[in-house]
Amino acid sequence: MSPLQSKFITAYDKPPKTYNIYVIATISTLSGLMFGFDISSVSSFVSQEHYLKFFNHPSAIAQGGITAAMSGGSFLGSLASAFTSDTLGRRISMTLCSFFWIVGAIIQSSSQNQGQLIAGRLISGIGIGYGSSAAPTYLSEISPPKVRGAIGSLFQFAVTVGIMIMFYIGYGCSFINGTGSFRVAWGIQIIPGLILMAGIPFLPESPRWLASIGHWDEAVEIITRVTGKGDASHRDVVIQLEEIKEQLIIDENASNFQYWDLFRKENIKRTSVGIFAQIWQQMCGMNVMMYYIVYIFEMAGMTGNINLVSSSIQYVINVVMTIPALLFIDKVGRRPLLLVGAVLMMTWLFASAGLLATYSQPQPNGFDGNNTVRISIPDTEGKAAKAVIACSFLFVASFAPTWGPGIWLYCSEIFPTHQRAKASALCAAFNWIFNFALSMFVPSAFRNITWKTYIVFGVMCIAMFFHVYFMFPETRGKTLEEISKMWDENIPAWKTTSYIPDMPITDDKGVHLEHKENLSGELSEELSD
Repeated sequence: MSPLQSKFITAYDKPPKTYNIYVIATISTLSGLMFGFDISSVSSFVSQEHYLKFFNHPSAIAQGGITAAMSGGSFLGSLASAFTSDTLGRRISMTLCSFFWIVGAIIQSSSQNQGQLIAGRLISGIGIGYGSSAAPTYLSEISPPKVRGAIGSLFQFAVTVGIMIMFYIGYGCSFINGTGSFRVAWGIQIIPGLILMAGIPFLPESPRWLASIGHWDEAVEIITRVTGKGDASHRDVVIQLEEIKEQLIIDENASNFQYWDLFRKENIKRTSVGIFAQIWQQMCGMNVMMYYIVYIFEMAGMTGNINLVSSSIQYVINVVMTIPALLFIDKVGRRPLLLVGAVLMMTWLFASAGLLATYSQPQPNGFDGNNTVRISIPDTEGKAAKAVIACSFLFVASFAPTWGPGIWLYCSEIFPTHQRAKASALCAAFNWIFNFALSMFVPSAFRNITWKTYIVFGVMCIAMFFHVYFMFPETRGKTLEEISKMWDENIPAWKTTSYIPDMPITDDKGVHLEHKENLSGELSEELSD
């Protein structure tokens, strides 16, 4: 352990700690809430008069750049987070998340032109990049295996809540006459950043990270308190500690692990699954629905406040339908949710394309002053317009309990300890770079190929269904170390649901017989060396 590591650990360990996993999750997933804030901080303004006038009516490309700036910053932040997470711990990355977010929000709320707005969103994005990599990793490492799915899914739930809250804040602020209509909303973003920064010192560090730098006593205490409620002899505590010991012996041979090592022959399969999991989450089209929901409803012929209120229902659905994932993801599993989600989303995308292709009419000069929207369904086809809106709602209802929470959790589970920070950061970086690309692409796509945009994303849903079936293993109910062993044994993805790894021989209480007698003494002695 370096002096710098010791300095940060000492500084963070001064305040009292909470060991309730739900309190820990609530604080750490504030980074997800901030992510959601940013997603809808632009969507409620893209068609409003004060925003358009002050920023000189951004073109489709300019608006794409404004929207995508956050994703570009998040790409940079997610890559950088691995170095701070591995070197200084998961908590410092979450602190940097709040710092960059606050600075970015200040710059956005005081923006005088498009350039300053883009700069503010870029800096906020760096913070989101840190949080989206560090928070899911931290939660997967500190959560008891039996509830890891639900706890990990809270990150996406926080994202959906943030999207909804910020959209309604933006809608309320839209009634302010003048630039305050968007400045107040962007300034409010500072609040969750301050709460996260204040709450992090009260969180315990990741026990797996502490173990990796030789702080075994602290790791044992945290696992005992979080998983065993203070009972060191609890079966799950004993198993977790023994598995961490075994995993760290393996990790010692990879102490100098670097990003390029993720692409070595023995790691490439796992790395590609993690990367494509994040890519598919973007290519299914969900964030497009969130960023440009106002455009979609304009295609259905809606204008003004009717558009905003109607589109806001989608954000409510997103929150409500994420709840089932929290309840059932540890019972149903990851694979079934991802497979069913891909089929349902494909259905609604193709249905939307068919409806718009059949019933919409060209709008060569744009719709209601928006040059990006080049088609709309006329008032005489009210049923078709309602059907498009229904498909949009059903798409969100399909994404929210499946690919929404499932991917952030999944990518935090499939990598071993010595790879997890860098691998999670790399996977998140691909999420953000595709988010960036789509944010740039979609306005132009709506402008040039109109309803065919839905076809593109529908085809992607077909591809991701087959990729999940053949390549994505089931991780439900397995410890992080068991998941690592499953990869090492190269179990086919469709057989992993029933896969049971070789476990240590235990007595009737689940305690490893070989270590039962000397667990407390030997473990403490070894961990203190």
